[in-house]
Amino acid sequence: QQAGMSVDHQREPCPHRIIDDVGGAFGMGAFGGGMWLFGKGCYNAPANYRLRGGLEAVRTGAPRTGGSFAVWGGLFSTFDCTLVALRKKEDPWNSIAAGALTGGVLQLRQGARAAAKSAAFGGVLLALIEGIGIVVTRVAAPNAAPPIADVAPVDVAPAPSPPDSAQGGGGGGGGGGGFF
Repeated sequence: QQAGMSVDHQREPCPHRIIDDVGGAFGMGAFGGGMWLFGKGCYNAPANYRLRGGLEAVRTGAPRTGGSFAVWGGLFSTFDCTLVALRKKEDPWNSIAAGALTGGVLQLRQGARAAAKSAAFGGVLLALIEGIGIVVTRVAAPNAAPPIADVAPVDVAPAPSPPDSAQGGGGGGGGGGGFF
């Protein structure tokens, strides 16, 4: 394992990760798509049937959106696990390549040109996501304490006491060091 790279210990091992990611992607797609579809259905429904129109749009469209997300998540996790197995290391390059491969494979039916464009987009998107994740991790991580040098202790004279108010030190006896 390289210095500075850490393994995500919260994830399942690779064969189980694929199923876990398919389910998570379906849930995110169905929920997020359901929210979008509810708003769209309410907006497009006749005035007295807004709620019914929104609910009907969710009922018919959310499973389809969830399924699309599940396919993407399943392909991505399969490619990611395959790259981990082939390269014998788990780093951001696996996710970036898996995003590119997923985007390309999903567009193969549209032709090589569309697949290449989608692969490039998938790779760039995953590179941005991984880059943001690395930056957030570094910013949020506590800074390591600087090493303490072995220096002999130095005798320090006690600090002078603050002037009293009687000596013109400004004071009022409040705890503000003479400011109050």
